[in-house]
Amino acid sequence: MATPNGPYRPATLELLAFGDSLVHGYGLTEGDTFPAQLEAALRARGHAVDVVNGGNSGDTTEAGRARLDWAMRDSVDAAIVVLGANDALRGIDPAVTRRNLDAILGKLEEKGVPVLLAGMKAPRNMGADYVDSFDGLYPSLARNHDVVYYPFFLKGVATNRDLNQADGIHPNAEGVAVIVENILPKVEDLIQKARKSRETQG
Repeated sequence: MATPNGPYRPATLELLAFGDSLVHGYGLTEGDTFPAQLEAALRARGHAVDVVNGGNSGDTTEAGRARLDWAMRDSVDAAIVVLGANDALRGIDPAVTRRNLDAILGKLEEKGVPVLLAGMKAPRNMGADYVDSFDGLYPSLARNHDVVYYPFFLKGVATNRDLNQADGIHPNAEGVAVIVENILPKVEDLIQKARKSRETQG
């Protein structure tokens, strides 16, 4: 498709990556963070996308819920929510985590912002009941809110010493690259939803 000014180019979408240190990029240079690597990968595949780093190290779901309004801009077309790891590390009641994420997803839904929810898994040493409750809240919320769902943000990276920093918790640059490669198809699904939403609203 062409315009009088040359080839048609879709308007650039703004994706908000909203989360904790896994998004913010603890211990990484800015170019190695998840938002930066994701933006580069999407652009390499021809997507006109800006990925905004809305990560804040140390955030629990409660902290994320409290700052969502501040992080959201009118220009945001879609959001990737990556929260809950700190809840699990602190042993926060999964019912509290569920309530906070439910509120975050509900607020984004009210604003008409398509969402990709990235799941987390509790440390196995938290006990079977805690693990089952925590791990199960993500697919349940994804169904309830009809969002794009990626079951485990750290798939292929968690517990792999070569892909994590010395603390064994935060991915290194290579680990982030694996995360981006794995989650990319789901982000492309999100982009498709965002473009359809923009067309409907426009």
